[in-house]
Amino acid sequence: QVQLVESGGGLVQAGGSLRLSCAASGRTLSTYVMGWFRQALGKEREFVAAIRWSGGWTVYADSVKGRFTISRDNAKNTVYLQMNSLKPEDTAVYYCAANSFFDSTWYSHFRGSWGQGTQVTVSS
Repeated sequence: QVQLVESGGGLVQAGGSLRLSCAASGRTLSTYVMGWFRQALGKEREFVAAIRWSGGWTVYADSVKGRFTISRDNAKNTVYLQMNSLKPEDTAVYYCAANSFFDSTWYSHFRGSWGQGTQVTVSS
């Protein structure tokens, strides 16, 4: 079991930036894949980005490629999502996620651990 606590959400104007943080604790994190999902009002939760805790591999949804960057700080057991050039359509609750592997379930029917979520609102 992995415990995840997000922070860093807020209100920002279109074109602005925010950095989300996810503090992780619990099982041996070095073997885990960490990621971010988001859920806009009235829509299904969708995959945003993922990173292998051991490093060397990241993956992004097409909608955020080139604008968002996922990273991790092993010493702090923290994963970050740097969000630049934000758009109103990025408005959502953002959730940190963790699982011991990455496969197609990250794109639907994710079965790992979730954080409580943090709201990101982008005004036009």
